[in-house]
Formats: sequence, C-alpha cells, structure tokens
Amino acid sequence: MKTRALLTPLLSATLLGAAFPAPAPAQSPPRPLPPRALPQAVPIVREVPEARDLPYPGTIALSIDATDTLRALYKVTETIPVAPGTTRLTLLLPEWHPGKHSPAGTMAEIADLRFFAGERLLTWRRDPVDTFAFHVDVPAGTAAVTARFIHTSPIQPSEGRVTMSPELLNLQWTAITLYPAGHYIRQIRVKPEVTFPAGWTVFTALDGVQESAAPAGKRVTWAETDYEELTDSPIFAGINAARFDLGNRISLDVVADEAKFLELPPVGLAAYRALAAEALLLYGSRHFDHYDILLGLTDKIGGVGLEHLRSSENTMEQTALSDWAGMSWTRNVIPHELSHSWDGKYRRPARLWTPDYRTPMQDDLLWVYEGQNQFWGYVLAARSGVQSREVMLGTLATVAAGLAGMPGRGWRSVADTTADPIFASRKPKPWASLARGEDYYTEGALVWLEADQLIREGTRGKKGLDDFAKAFFGVNDGQQGQLTYEFEDVVAALNDVYPYDWATFLKTRIDQPGRPAPLAGIERGGYRLTWREEPNAFDKGRFTQSRGLSLTWSLGLALDKDGKVVACQWGSPCFDAGVVNGVKVTAVNGAAYSADALRGAVTAAKTGKAPIQLLVQRGERYQTVSIDYHGGLRYPWLERNGTGPAGLDALLAPRRTGP
Repeated sequence: MKTRALLTPLLSATLLGAAFPAPAPAQSPPRPLPPRALPQAVPIVREVPEARDLPYPGTIALSIDATDTLRALYKVTETIPVAPGTTRLTLLLPEWHPGKHSPAGTMAEIADLRFFAGERLLTWRRDPVDTFAFHVDVPAGTAAVTARFIHTSPIQPSEGRVTMSPELLNLQWTAITLYPAGHYIRQIRVKPEVTFPAGWTVFTALDGVQESAAPAGKRVTWAETDYEELTDSPIFAGINAARFDLGNRISLDVVADEAKFLELPPVGLAAYRALAAEALLLYGSRHFDHYDILLGLTDKIGGVGLEHLRSSENTMEQTALSDWAGMSWTRNVIPHELSHSWDGKYRRPARLWTPDYRTPMQDDLLWVYEGQNQFWGYVLAARSGVQSREVMLGTLATVAAGLAGMPGRGWRSVADTTADPIFASRKPKPWASLARGEDYYTEGALVWLEADQLIREGTRGKKGLDDFAKAFFGVNDGQQGQLTYEFEDVVAALNDVYPYDWATFLKTRIDQPGRPAPLAGIERGGYRLTWREEPNAFDKGRFTQSRGLSLTWSLGLALDKDGKVVACQWGSPCFDAGVVNGVKVTAVNGAAYSADALRGAVTAAKTGKAPIQLLVQRGERYQTVSIDYHGGLRYPWLERNGTGPAGLDALLAPRRTGP
C-alpha cells in the first residue's frame, strides 16, 4: 500500500512528462540489404514420349516367380523386344491405377532392378521429372531388352498393403510389371506366366490357361493378350480354394486362410446365384464373356475391393460365408464390385479413361461412377439376399446419419470430394468430420436414391432408376472395351426415362456446399431417420466384429477395443471437452474403463445433471475431462413414415422370379 506522500511525486512526474514529452531518440538510417540472388526457372524437359494409338513391335515375354511366400517376394523377368535401330528404351511402372482413381503406383517396392541385352548389363537412369520412368541405353544390334527386378511386397501393414502370405496371394499386374512408353496400353502385347507354390489353386479371368510342373512349384501360363487386359485381370491364388458356379458364366472363386472358411451354406449359394441373375436383369446386357468374382477370406493380406471388366478383387472377414446369418453386415463388397463391370469399367467418365497408366485421371464425375455404383451395390445386395433387408435399412440409416451430422458439408461440396483420392489417398485425417473424405460414394448414393423416388412418383411407379441403368450402362450387349460419357450424357439419359430438370437437380446437390442433409430420397421412399438406444442391424454386426465402441451420435467419439479414441466428431460434446484422436480412456467416473462402463455412464447421465468424467491418457500425461452430455445412447434407424406401399421397399424388392 502506497502512502499519499509517495503518490504525489509519482503523479507530478506523470503529469510533467505528459506536458513536456521527452524528445524522441534519433533514428538510425536503415541498413542496406545484402545483394539478393534471383535465379530463373530451368525449363522442364519432358523426355517420356506421349502415348500413341500404335502397335508396339513384338510381344513382351513376362515371367514371375511367386513362390517365395515366406519373404513375400515377386521375382520378375520381362523380355521386351525392340525395333531395329533403337538406341533408348523407356519403360514405365504403372502410376495411375484404374479403380483407385489416384496415383497409387508401388515404385517404393521395386528393388534390385537391372537391364540386360543377352548377358550384357545395360546402363539406365530414372527420369528426373517422371520418376516412374526408366530410360535404358540400347546397344546397336540389340533385339530385346530383359528387365529383372523384385517386387518386395509389404510384410506388415505399416509398409503398405500386404498381398502375399504363406497361404494365399493377390497378384496385381499393375504393381509388378513395366511397360514401354509411347503406346496405348491396348496396343502392347504380352505373353504371361507365373510360378506358384506347388498345390496352389489359381483364379483369374485370363484365358488360355496351361499348367505344368516347375522346379520350385507350379508354372501357369496364359494366352497372349494385350497389356490393358492383362492388368485388368488380377490373380487370387492359395492352398485353400473353392469355386462356386453362379450360373450365367459367372463364378465365385474363393481362397481362404483355412479350409473351414470355404464352407458356403445352401442359402448363401442361392443368394449369390440370385445376385448374378439380378445384376444381369438390372442392366439387361453383359460386357464380358465370363466373369470371375475373386474373393479372399483372410486376415493375412490387406483388404481390397477393386473392379475389373471380367472380374473383381474382394476380401472379407474369414467367416463371411460360413457364418451366413451373423456376417450379413460385411457382404456388400461383391455386389458393389460386380456392378462395376457395367458402371465404371465399360461405361466410364471421359476423363477417367486414359490411354496409359502415366496420364493423370480427372475424377470430377466419380459421383456418377462410384455414387451410382454404391447405390446399385446396396440395391443388388438387398434384392438378392446377399445382405438382409434389415442390414440394408441399417446401412442406409448409418450413411444418412453420418452425412447429416458432418460439419464438413458446410464448406465442401460432394463434387470437391472427388479430388480426395488424388491428394489424400485415404490417409487418416485429424478431424475427418470437418475435412470430409470420399463422400461421393455415400452422398452420391443418397442423391441417386432421391432421383429414383422422383421418377417413381412422377411415373406412378411404372419407372425408376432401373430404367436409367439399363439404358445408360446396359447398352451394346456383348461389346467389351470402354464407352465414355460426359455430364450432359447423364442428363440426357435421365430425361429419356422421365423429363425433369435433371441438370439443376444434380448440380445443386453435387456442386453446392451447405446443402440440407441428404434425406429426401429416404423420406420420399416412405421412411424417416430416427434414433434408438441400441444399434441397427448393420452397426451391431460391425461393432461386434471390431469389438470397439461407437458413441458417434451421442458423445461424438468412437473407441477401439482397448479404449483408444479413433474418431472424435468436430463440434461434438467430446470435442467441446477437449478429447482428441489417439487419447486412451483409462477410467469412467472413477472406475476402470470398459465399453460397458462407458455405455452405462452415458445412460445414467440421461437422468442426472453431473457431467461424465473420463480419465484420459495422452502420451505420458493423464487428464480428467468432463463431458456435459445428457442425451443418452443414440443410434440411427430407418422407420416407416406413413402407411401403404413405400417406394424404398419397392426399390429393394427382388426383380427376379423363379430359380
């Protein structure tokens, strides 16, 4: 405490200073900056020739040794003929992979690369601009260049997608072969062979198969084909294998970690036969002479769902077939990928078709390519019984709830999410609900559901999106290759089915951010999104499998089986409390964490006023966070809204009659 006597001099000094300010100190002149170097850009020289629609001279002999399953190695030998007078050969590893919509090339796994002319080791260099290209010096008189290298398949998930185990493998030609630059890939001829472990069964859509014994296993060769068809015909192979004839020249080819997982009950076989029939009935055509559904029932190799014209690559949980009733939630991948034979492989957006695997793909119409296909994957699964009706309604509820509660929809349009595969490559995001991801799949599907219901209403149930699918994707029965389209072609085909302002309908829903939740198709279809305290059939199945806990629509978080937070919704109660991804919940209201304890705490808080107390661990630090939430457990469901026939029920009902 200051006395009055002490305050007076201080006040006087302050007033005196205000009346007679001290002179400002003299400012030094600015120091001169040192000279600045100003480089000029060096022009980029592009040495890789552009692809031309001209035949490559000769046929590439391709041989792969896939017997070292212990070390997960694919040992590759390619003999590439060269035209007389060639002094340099440019070879490319595929960079832009069809179906992945992104530069997904596996250059990091290529090792021990060498080129030869006969026994002579050749010099080569990587292109400094296009690092997926190799320039090989070719000596005079060389008739062929032989490339030898190893594709070192990842052994653990942290290294990339695992494709080989001691029991089975998934060989993708795009990951492990080189092709000559300067030509459309359909103009490059290849004669392939692969050596597999002895006793393995091999499945692929390639034709002209021949098998013979080899010193290290079993050698399999196929008829000469072009590089485009080769890379569109992957392989599943394994020691435990079974083939199921689905009729209509479609087969289900299965490899598994153990033989017991190959058991497919009669109800399951009938459902997959119905799937094949429903798909052909939907599109009214086929663009394949035969079709192989390649399926791995495995936890030994990485998951995949990838489309091809005459086959598809699929993996599911080990018991997806044998536990038919309990695993209904997981079986959507095959209906989705089968549908892609028409939608995505034969009919394709014009800028998603490229003449080689070096030309960048433009993904702006993925909401048609994938959105339509997500829609038909749902529909075909329900119509065939591959997934139950209850699971499909639960799937739609979960999708709708996820999109309705996604804050990222406020700033980012569906159209913009089509770029996500290129720059994000499905990597985890810190705040995924704000950033958005590849939502052109699911929001695209709900937009197409609304379109279907509009057509049904406008035609009094006489037409639906089935008519669009047959007219747009089912054209030119028996023709293979690709038929491209633009936005205007989609609008014109819709108008042929039912006249409407489809251009505005699509542009507002796809191009504009900040749209209302995409629930109109569900509501027009006679249902509404509602909430219950227990998970729907789809969520119940996947939660049981993962052994995690999802409280996404209550606290706003999801946890793995060990209590680690794997997702926190932006703007949710857990977000407001400061919970972030990666923290581990160790206690709930003072008791050790368990999923049941946290569920019980959420339920108890519904009738109380005290916040839920969580003890969380972040690194070496422990912290108690309070979540002031009293809304109870919430899980999305679809419920009938009204009485009488429902358009959604009509959409999901089987079309096929008889066996």
